[in-house]
Amino acid sequence: MQQNCFLLFVSILGGVLNSVAGGSGLIFFPTLLMIGVPPISANATTTVASLPGYIAGIYVYRQRLSDEGRISLLLGSISLVGGMLGAMLLIVIPNTSFDYLVPWLLLLATVLFTLSNSIITPQELDLREIGEKPGNRLLKFLLIQFLIAIYGGFYGGGMSFLILAKLKILGIKDINQMNALKILLMGCIDSFAVITFIFADLVAWPQAFLMMVGTVIGGYGGAYYSGYLNPSLVRTCVTVVGFVMTGYFFLFK
Repeated sequence: MQQNCFLLFVSILGGVLNSVAGGSGLIFFPTLLMIGVPPISANATTTVASLPGYIAGIYVYRQRLSDEGRISLLLGSISLVGGMLGAMLLIVIPNTSFDYLVPWLLLLATVLFTLSNSIITPQELDLREIGEKPGNRLLKFLLIQFLIAIYGGFYGGGMSFLILAKLKILGIKDINQMNALKILLMGCIDSFAVITFIFADLVAWPQAFLMMVGTVIGGYGGAYYSGYLNPSLVRTCVTVVGFVMTGYFFLFK
């Protein structure tokens, strides 16, 4: 009973993190390991448990996403395919390779997000304009998202930081716009990855169902109230969580 209550609490917190700053997988995965779920199964279960929270967040952000036009559809579609490919890679790649790559990818994403204002001074970006005017910029935008989606389906830890770093470097300065698009893309990535993990029989379902309930509660609440938060505070939280979890994976993985 105590274990279930703890898992529910962690999943609610993870749902809030996904909607506001990302990083639920960084607390879900070690929590599942602590209670005895095998590593690969813990990773798959984390992906399954996170999906309902993304769906809840997408519902809250639906109006903002509908305003973005064609670019949301393009990025969402490429994320579906990339997420499935990443999940298939997880099934076939050795555990040693998986463990080695994770902290380095987390470090890259966190540093990019933290320093993006310093390394470039982008002009304000209109996503609708990019979506309606195909060209090299759009192709690069889609390619980057495709690679992020493969990583997200493969592991997912730090995926939100990669997406936020990409959006920030491209010049999107509205944190709520960034969060809305991030939630959409993470939901698309996870959806096909979940299907792949289910067919591979990698999901610990008792834990997954309990965590789904928590992520829906936390995801809806976090998305609903994120607009009331100070943008600088949200960015600081993203940075702190990123470096803390990067240090954790370097030290203990």
